[in-house]
This record gives sequence, structure tokens and C-alpha cells, in this order.
Amino acid sequence: MAVSVLVRIFLKEGDRVEGIPAYRFVVEFLNREGVRGATVLKGILGYGTTGEYHFEGIETLSYDLPVVVEFVEEEGKAMEVVEKLGKFLKGGLVSLERAEIWE
Repeated sequence: MAVSVLVRIFLKEGDRVEGIPAYRFVVEFLNREGVRGATVLKGILGYGTTGEYHFEGIETLSYDLPVVVEFVEEEGKAMEVVEKLGKFLKGGLVSLERAEIWE
């Protein structure tokens, strides 16, 4: 069995790539690269390296909420895809952790 990894790409809702939301760009990119599936998760509160909070509250509908794109893939392919994707993303954070797939 090949070693698989869970890849998480942390973005902000307002991030854009080529004029579209970055999370959508990432999912479409992953699909074109043959990744079997991806999920976008939207946070309700978070902060990054600047310490600035991104939140959803009564006074505003949303303030650049955190967004995470996740996918699980064989390690070699995941690394290749992340490297290609890095040419388009101008920020964010990518984490990888080993994953065991049960089907």
C-alpha cells in the first residue's frame, strides 16, 4: 500500500487567484490534476501569523473568514500537485500529515 497524506491548504475567503476565489481555483486545479476528491471547509473564527482575527459576527456578515481545502492523495502525487499549486498561491499555509485510507 502506498503512503498517503492528508493535505490542508489554509486560505482566507477573500483570497483570489486569476480573478476567482482561491479556494475554488484550488479545487478546480486539483480536479484537473487528477486528485480523486477535495473538500472546502469554511471557518467561523480564526487568526494567522499577523494575529489579526477573521470572524463572523452580528456587526458584519463576514470578515475574510478562514477557508481550508483538504484532500487525501498518495504522497508522491500530493507533493507534486502542491509544488505546482504553489506557483499560483501568494500566501496561505499548506500542511501535510500521514493518512491511512480505509475503503
